[in-house]
Amino acid sequence: MAVEEVHEPEYDEQAIRFLEVLWGEGYLSPGGPEEVDRVLAGLDLRGKSGLDIGCGAGGITLHIVRTTEPARMTGFDVELPVIERARGAAEMAGLSGRVDFIQGVPGPLPFPDDSFDFVFSKDALVHVSDKEAVFAQIYRVLKVGGVFAASDWLIGHDNEPSDDMRDYIAAEGLSFGMASARRYISALEQAGFVDVTAESRNAWYREVARGELERLKGPLRAAAVAAVGEAYVEKNIRTWTAMQKVLDSGEHCPTHLRGYKADRLT
Repeated sequence: MAVEEVHEPEYDEQAIRFLEVLWGEGYLSPGGPEEVDRVLAGLDLRGKSGLDIGCGAGGITLHIVRTTEPARMTGFDVELPVIERARGAAEMAGLSGRVDFIQGVPGPLPFPDDSFDFVFSKDALVHVSDKEAVFAQIYRVLKVGGVFAASDWLIGHDNEPSDDMRDYIAAEGLSFGMASARRYISALEQAGFVDVTAESRNAWYREVARGELERLKGPLRAAAVAAVGEAYVEKNIRTWTAMQKVLDSGEHCPTHLRGYKADRLT
C-alpha cells in the first residue's frame, strides 16, 4: 500500500466546496447518483469487492455501497484533501466498516493482482495521460471475470485540440490528458479487456452543462459565492462558458466505458 504523501492538490477545499454546491455533497463530477447508476446499469455487484479510482470526496463510492450492496468498496485517489473528506463522510454515514479510502501517489495502483471483482471510475482517468499504462493496471487488479465500468471525459477525435478546446483546458487549469474513444478502446483491448464498449454522453452533458451555467449565473450564484467567493465563481462561469463551446461542437465528449476480464461478471 502506498504511503500517504502530500502534493499540491488540484482539488483543494475551495474546489470541493464549489463543486458540491453545483453537483451535490460528495460529488466532484456531474450527473449525481442517476449518472452513476447508468454507468453501472445491468451489473449485479452484490457481495462483490470493488475499487473506485479517483473517488474524490467519496459521494459516489458511498452511493455504490448503499445501493449495490458490494461486500467491500475501496476508494482510491491521489489527492489527500478529498480522501480526508471521504473518510469523514463515511464515518458520518456509519459506513466506515464497509469502505476504505486510500490516498496514494500517481503511478501503479497500490493493490495486489486479482484484488477486485469490479473497478469503477467517474470522470477521473482524464487526468492520466498514459491510457495504456492505467488500463494495464486496472486489468491487473481485477479478478478473472471482473468488469471495468466507468465514465470519463474524452476528446472527439485523434487530431490536435482546437483553439476552443485549448482555451477550455486552460480555463479549467487542471492536468487533463484527453484522448479519443478510439484510443480508449485500443488501450483497453491492449490491456486484455474483451467486449469493450464506449457510449458517447455528449448529447446528455451538452444540455446538463448549459443548465449548470444558467444556474451559476442565476439561482445558484448566491450560494456559490457564499461558499467560495465571487472571484472563484466568476472564474468558473468563464470555464463553463468555454466548455459549452466544445460540448456544442462535439469535441468534448463525456463517454461511458465498459470492458471485461475474460469471463463476464454476472
